[in-house]
Amino acid sequence: MSVEVKLRKTEPLEKALRRLKKKLDREGILRDVKAKRYFEKPCEVRRQKEKVAAFNNMLRQKHERA
Repeated sequence: MSVEVKLRKTEPLEKALRRLKKKLDREGILRDVKAKRYFEKPCEVRRQKEKVAAFNNMLRQKHERA
């Protein structure tokens, strides 16, 4: 899985780096790298997913009432 960002003519390097960061973020590569930095037991992964799902459900219910 390689990500390329080609430098355009007269484009500053900072702008190309910004495009690269956006591309990495959209594809979720940085998120995967950070998640795999340390080993998590399967029960911890499941617990985290359940926690995120519960939070999202709480937000969804809160917006439905309003």
